[in-house]
Amino acid sequence: MRVSALIGAAVLACLTTAAQASPDLWAQEWPQTNFDKTTVENWDELLSGGPPKDGIPALSDPVFIAVAEEQRIGDREPVIAVEIDGARPRAYPIRYLTWHEIVNDTVAGVPIAVTFCPLCNSAITFDRRVPQGTLSFGVSGKLRHSDMVMYDRETQSWWQQAVGRAIVGDLTGTRLTTLPTWMESWAEYRARNPDGLVMEQPRYRRPYGANPYRGYDSAARPFLYTGAPPPHGIHPLMRVVRVGNRAWPLSRFGAEVTQISEAGVTLNWRAGQASALDTGEIAKGRDVGTIRVRDEQGRDLAHDMMFAFAFHAFWPDGIWMTGP
Repeated sequence: MRVSALIGAAVLACLTTAAQASPDLWAQEWPQTNFDKTTVENWDELLSGGPPKDGIPALSDPVFIAVAEEQRIGDREPVIAVEIDGARPRAYPIRYLTWHEIVNDTVAGVPIAVTFCPLCNSAITFDRRVPQGTLSFGVSGKLRHSDMVMYDRETQSWWQQAVGRAIVGDLTGTRLTTLPTWMESWAEYRARNPDGLVMEQPRYRRPYGANPYRGYDSAARPFLYTGAPPPHGIHPLMRVVRVGNRAWPLSRFGAEVTQISEAGVTLNWRAGQASALDTGEIAKGRDVGTIRVRDEQGRDLAHDMMFAFAFHAFWPDGIWMTGP
């Protein structure tokens, strides 16, 4: 799907959902969701992204194969690396998450949800355990500030993917724990983990490896986003590294600057990872590089590589690490 088609769809979606900006109307579609409990103040922010509930099918308990058996993924294609003590490392290719957005899995006894929102470039892995029990997640088909709204199948509560918090339903206010995982190229993951695992291609009829959002990360504006632009003249679709409520623009990194240490965090950048939102074939996307984020003891930190507009939308008072 070209960006022009996305924008056209956005206009149509805005027109058709403007009249539905009411919890009463959403409740007709979601009869098991408790709309009396919510942190949403402006229902105009919630829009249909096009597909209905589960129209983008989340995956559960995927099959994995050995790294040496995988022959389809290009060297520069991005994967989400999950490395949890007590289990072989696992790679979740973005070529699959682009079409499914959520993978419910269990690694070393830890129930996790590996998530990717293409419209925000947000790749976050959550622990699925909350005080109320273990949850499994699906794709609601709703967007808020262009970010995926997930839902849990146990209570039908709605969750904001970018912040990992329930925003509608019985679990409103509950937060998920974010795990320290990261996006890197398939070649990087394979070199570090020759004995690791990689998620097998799902048994759905999808053009895996294709990017349905061709040209999106160089578009003038995000899809279905009507909020304020980021400050400091930062382009809305500039990638930023978010750690907590701080954001480092990716423009600070390049051939001459590969490491930044600030605010107790060290960020390392290296070339070699393709953008999943550039060309029609993910493997041919332009090089945006890989970021690793560690604390002062060298431990991996939970973080996100998201678009600047999304950081500004969900952290309006966040700190922009724009450098000297």
